[in-house]
Amino acid sequence: MRIVVTDCDHPDIDIERRLAAEAGIEIRLEQCRTEEDVISRCADADGLLVQYAQITPRVFDALPNLQVISRYGVGVDTIDLEAAGRHNVLVKNVPDYGTEEVSDHALALLLTLSRATAQYDRSVRAGAWDAGVAQPLHRIRGRVLGVVGFGAIGRAVARKAAAFGYRVIAHDVLATPGTTAEDGTEFVRFDELLHRAHAVTLHAPHIPATHHLLNKDALLQMRPDAFVINTARGALIDTEALVEVLDTGHLAGAALDVLESEPPKPNERLIGHPRVLVTPHAAWYSEESTAALKELCVRNVLNVLDGSQ
Repeated sequence: MRIVVTDCDHPDIDIERRLAAEAGIEIRLEQCRTEEDVISRCADADGLLVQYAQITPRVFDALPNLQVISRYGVGVDTIDLEAAGRHNVLVKNVPDYGTEEVSDHALALLLTLSRATAQYDRSVRAGAWDAGVAQPLHRIRGRVLGVVGFGAIGRAVARKAAAFGYRVIAHDVLATPGTTAEDGTEFVRFDELLHRAHAVTLHAPHIPATHHLLNKDALLQMRPDAFVINTARGALIDTEALVEVLDTGHLAGAALDVLESEPPKPNERLIGHPRVLVTPHAAWYSEESTAALKELCVRNVLNVLDGSQ
């Protein structure tokens, strides 16, 4: 049996090779950029490890031995799940490898906006020494943080933000507004969260129901002094609407680790906006999370191929 890594931007696949060798299964790395690449280079695969490659119905049709696909990460939106079901191919992900890293990163972005540290840094480097360039700032304790999506990462963000003094409220499609989570977080309607929160942090999956969850109408429901933080999926926010609303001064700022189009296009207005912070889809990363991601991803496939799952 063979495992093929369709694509991977990690420095190596040493962990994957070691675990596959221990199981007596061949593994190789391709760098597929297109549907045709996957079809031509992965035709003999019994299992696939996928990072960014699009796994389409044509791919399933062309890979007769395929039993399982495991994605490096949480989201599986690059894989056609209906086609996988028709071909009896299991699709797996790694949902919890980077919970601490992503929640840390979301909080770091929130604090950076709240204390204007990036703005102050740019000002000092430009030759100024003026605490007034970022006024007004507000005390964190007592501010309201709205968490959208209360899975493992959302819960971790709530726990960490509460330690800084934020009052945390949350919205989740699986939770009833008016109830509370085990940690005491209050669940509210989405529109109520938008109206109340001084900052909104997104931790929901990208599915049809959440596409452009923060559209122009939603953004305009937010407080004019509010921040938006997104470490989930870029398409949860309508980028053009966000830029338009920021231009009017309605929102205080946004901090984004994910974009609708990655990497951003040259001269994209969002990237140059003075009230926007951007990091390069790096929230998941630490040396520890990378090792966990790689091991869990390949074990997903090995467990299926050896019959244990």
